[in-house]
Amino acid sequence: VDHVEGYLREKFDALDAFLCHTWAVTVTGAPKTWAIQFVEDMENSPRCWYGGAVGLVGFDGHLNTGLTLRTIRVKNGVAEVRAGATLLYDSDSLAEEEETELKASAMMNAIIQKSGAIDTDSSDVAEEDDGVGVGKSIILIDHEDSFVHTLGNYLRQTGADVHTLRSGASALAAIEKMCLDGNKPDMIVLSPGPGNPSDFGLSDEIELLTKHNIPGFGVCLGLQGMFEHFGGDLGVLDYPMHGKPSPVMQTSDGLKEGSIFEGLPDTFEVARYHSLHGIKSTIPDCLEILALTEDDIVMGIRHKTLPFAAVQFHPESILTSPSHGMAILENAMRYLNPVGEAVTKGAADAEAIIGDLNSLSVAQLKEKLSTAELGASGTKDELIIKLVLLSSTREEVKTGSLNLDNMTVPELRELKQGLGLKGTTTNKDQLISALKQCLEI
Repeated sequence: VDHVEGYLREKFDALDAFLCHTWAVTVTGAPKTWAIQFVEDMENSPRCWYGGAVGLVGFDGHLNTGLTLRTIRVKNGVAEVRAGATLLYDSDSLAEEEETELKASAMMNAIIQKSGAIDTDSSDVAEEDDGVGVGKSIILIDHEDSFVHTLGNYLRQTGADVHTLRSGASALAAIEKMCLDGNKPDMIVLSPGPGNPSDFGLSDEIELLTKHNIPGFGVCLGLQGMFEHFGGDLGVLDYPMHGKPSPVMQTSDGLKEGSIFEGLPDTFEVARYHSLHGIKSTIPDCLEILALTEDDIVMGIRHKTLPFAAVQFHPESILTSPSHGMAILENAMRYLNPVGEAVTKGAADAEAIIGDLNSLSVAQLKEKLSTAELGASGTKDELIIKLVLLSSTREEVKTGSLNLDNMTVPELRELKQGLGLKGTTTNKDQLISALKQCLEI
């Protein structure tokens, strides 16, 4: 039997803690709502009792509960013990049967033996340092996944103010209202979830982020949603990777300064819970691959011009080193900034520029981009953001805060890539010449 203690953050009470864990999560192996619905739909008869809980809510607001997972029920003089095993895609039926016997044996022995007392020690709560998320507002969109509360906790450990919204029209409306009221979130995190991205309308969520220039970070289903939204194809793994650890290797893009993997080893182990994946050969031109598995499955992506990034694995899972998981989330907050945020100081008001561009047709926006020899693909919102980035970069160069001649070749190539400038350049002089022509210098 495990003894688990937790400490509530400010603004949370005992009922919040109860809703975060509930006994059913442990009893049934952290199920997703869809999985439970599937069992209910497919099985012809209800299952017998398996576990439960007993607890109380005190008048002082505290809540004390105990999970009755390993329990004996005595009815009509007969002691009944029930035990379950883990059912996975690759389960060994004989081993699972032996597991149930092992679990039941503990309770069988308890009937005739006295169990020893369990000593528990509580550790002190470590003081939290101010993190990169302090002062930031994050919306976590829940796609009905059992890891959402854990992911939310990781995000809160950065110091950010995190609010969770269940995916759907109500979440989109709430975010839209926040933006209209001047309370635009600093980041929106697209949670994991079952099914396909289209089942939860991830494309609509990404459109909203693009429209309001809100940085977005995706986990698992979140990556699949971004991959598909921008034109890539999803495939099904030959072998489902549910609760499986895998080593992932950073690509050259993943190793760049400012990557969400900055500070992590070139190769590190992560937790995978997925069967869908983005097919590497179909990755859209606007996305870059940051990490891969040994068999070339995409594990991390970042948009080249928009403040979007995502991972296929679960940074919040215990199978991913907590220090690595936290580092990834902190890097996402640190480096995924609204387009133009770092380069609009001293430039014309970005909102006014966006307003002017909004009045143009898609054809007119594409013509402006083509004139500057920039890629002209994407939705209207994406085209506008490209032009805002172009405008702000021009202003930065004209004011002298950005000097192309003093930049290194990698920096020039990154700027060229970020702007979406077409054409091949083989040396520094050609890079500077192409950028100056694009920026009308």
